[in-house]
Amino acid sequence: MIHNETIDTQLNHRSIRKFKDQTLTKEQLETLYSVFGQTPTSMFMQNASLLHVTDPEEKKKIQKLCNQKYVGAEGDLFIFIVDLYRNQLDKDDGRVHTTDIFFQAIEDTLLAFQNVANAVESMGLGYVPLGTVNDHPLDLLKTLDLPELTFPVLGMQVGMPDQKPQLKPRLPLKFTCFEGSYKKDFDVKDLKDYDDIVTTYYDLRDSNRRIDSFTKQITGKKLDLHETDRDQLPEELHKQGLCLDWK
Repeated sequence: MIHNETIDTQLNHRSIRKFKDQTLTKEQLETLYSVFGQTPTSMFMQNASLLHVTDPEEKKKIQKLCNQKYVGAEGDLFIFIVDLYRNQLDKDDGRVHTTDIFFQAIEDTLLAFQNVANAVESMGLGYVPLGTVNDHPLDLLKTLDLPELTFPVLGMQVGMPDQKPQLKPRLPLKFTCFEGSYKKDFDVKDLKDYDDIVTTYYDLRDSNRRIDSFTKQITGKKLDLHETDRDQLPEELHKQGLCLDWK
């Protein structure tokens, strides 16, 4: 396998949830904004925006919605936004309201997220992705005061790491990377060795924490049928004028 500084950083990625009590410098912010702006974009529509949340009260509200104490605390909080609003100020061509265009904007936004994430780690900083920004979609839209045709996709807490977590073991590549065709002959029993590794990881990380194998997690409460505010996502997207052809 090829090794260089960039690849080694990616292979050793750890989500950071504890940061030193300092914020990004002007130069660091400018660098991240520039990297965001140079992200590949579908049809050159550039349907993504980046919001740096700076108001202390707003950060407290987002922290409460995410129910994670590190959100909006030390470091800096960013929200990555699908943004079709900007390109429809003069003309609404109708297709902006389709699922197709929304998914293209999702692609733009996620590519931008990863571009920024790579830049963050290249500067010796750390980050944690915040999918929890959509735990309560309506409340977040109100908190951020976003216009129609926009939608927050992911958050990112960035800062100088103040912890060195273990490297979390991922699925063996034979289960996720395929040559030529998708391998359908999967047997959950094949995950036994990986389950043992994951259980050991949790055991070593915190003896007071629940110890779950990978298969126990995917067959447990996480994917059980239950209602959450995330089930409102289609409704909130429609209220924002997005995915109106998605019934």
